[in-house]
Amino acid sequence: MLHSSGPLLSVDLTSRDATTESIDDVLESYIGGRAVGTKLAHDRVPFDADPLGAENHLFLSTGPMQASQMSFTGRMNATAVSPLTDGLLSSNAGGFMSRHFADTGYSVVELTGASDTLLIVHVRDDSIEFEEVPNLAAATVPETCAYIREEHGLDSDHVACIGPAGENEVRFASVMTTEERAFGRGGLGAVLGSKNVKAITFDGDAAPEIEVPAGQMEIHREAATDDHIMKQQGTVAVMDLANEVNGLPSYYFSEQSFAGVEGINGDAVAEKKYKKGTCSSCAFACKLPTRDEARGVETEGPEFEVAMAFGSNSGVDDIVDVMQSNERCDVYGLDAISAGNTVAAYLAANDAFGDTELILDLLDKIAHREGVGDTLAEGIGRVHGELGVENWSVKNMDFAAHEGRVLHGQALSYAVANRGADHMYATFYSVEYPLVPDDEAMDPVGFEGKAERLVERENLMALNDSGIICKFSRDYMTPERYEMLFGADFEELLSVGSRTVTLERHFNNQRGFDSSDDSLPYADELPGLEEAIGEYYQSRNWNGDGTVPRAELPA
Repeated sequence: MLHSSGPLLSVDLTSRDATTESIDDVLESYIGGRAVGTKLAHDRVPFDADPLGAENHLFLSTGPMQASQMSFTGRMNATAVSPLTDGLLSSNAGGFMSRHFADTGYSVVELTGASDTLLIVHVRDDSIEFEEVPNLAAATVPETCAYIREEHGLDSDHVACIGPAGENEVRFASVMTTEERAFGRGGLGAVLGSKNVKAITFDGDAAPEIEVPAGQMEIHREAATDDHIMKQQGTVAVMDLANEVNGLPSYYFSEQSFAGVEGINGDAVAEKKYKKGTCSSCAFACKLPTRDEARGVETEGPEFEVAMAFGSNSGVDDIVDVMQSNERCDVYGLDAISAGNTVAAYLAANDAFGDTELILDLLDKIAHREGVGDTLAEGIGRVHGELGVENWSVKNMDFAAHEGRVLHGQALSYAVANRGADHMYATFYSVEYPLVPDDEAMDPVGFEGKAERLVERENLMALNDSGIICKFSRDYMTPERYEMLFGADFEELLSVGSRTVTLERHFNNQRGFDSSDDSLPYADELPGLEEAIGEYYQSRNWNGDGTVPRAELPA
């Protein structure tokens, strides 16, 4: 089975020491990326670790497909205990850093302990350097990248860093790479902030030799030549469809359609797109560099989730306003989905939907934990009571844009996902809109057959996150192509994903998570949900209370 190669580099920030060790047995069983990060975290992080304490570890990892030149492979994984959800969580980022990471020769980099001063950690194939940078305290992401470029000659695609939000331990702070790409959901930027790490850089010329089958180029050619709507509009292409099926969260989830959708939809974004955008080696080029010269706004995006959070959910119908909020999040290092939804909660509490000046002011305050921003920096799950609004989160992770009250399988996914109400954990929405061929689609209403299908989807997404292959490859990847690329039976590959999900669940069980956490704020509106959750547990051979039996714990 194709898998990553190279040792684990473990960096102790307290002692400023680094060691390497072979993890070949883990790589052979878990491929790379998320699966390897999860296995290492499960075995090396104390179950009772404080997410913002020195005992938490952060794992950065890539997969064997980063040795290829295939489209959909310019991605990286990060794993740690989440300050937002309080459970084990992996986040995935695109851009151009993955191959620079691979060039160091390491398969995984682990950060442990905490520094007593602000640091940049420079990881090279032949050295590790700890650079004290008190001068970068409170620096934005662009300012940090500019410093590294000027002082070390490394462009932003060599850099993973945090902005003020991470330093101030905002629970939904991002780790940023290539300036505008984010390890977004779950607050892993706050983990770096708690460790006093401003940035990590990667450089070298020691990438391991991993032979990826030549069939990769057929997939690459198809990605290059296909006239796909996402090449023009990114994920926001689905916004009109969501609105048409009464599935576009609006006004802090109180409504499900938005009258001003034409001002923030795919066409609106396409009008502001000024060049192609992509990730490393990817010919699909679905990213959205956008610009509005009149207002001096330039950013990447927004994608659908952000256009919902800062658009319809905040009562804003001007795409440039949404672009400005998106840009502010990138500069400060904030997860734009959680930031937008949390701002929307404040707008709902204060009858202030559509107030774009207030939105930007709140983002400033959240990133610096000033005034009300200190409250909002805790996230919806922790502050909804104080705001007097409904708790639109699962496991403290606020909801993505795909509406579970319309797409019932997606609702089930939100409820049981170890990561909380995140759309990418299983991408079940694609089956229900549908965005897949008719023979793979399911009726969005009801739960018949969906628990078992959800298990398959979660396992497949975990496999992608381990490979690492972008989830937007869905129109190009087939079971036969997975087998060709990874040299293993498809069911064997899915079992890697299954073990990953189970290890996440077991870790979280030890932290007190059980079936009581697998719930939705609108559960009463979905007859059969409770039974479907039980069927999901049965499909995974878990206990009826949502815990993992010892017999099912992977070796």
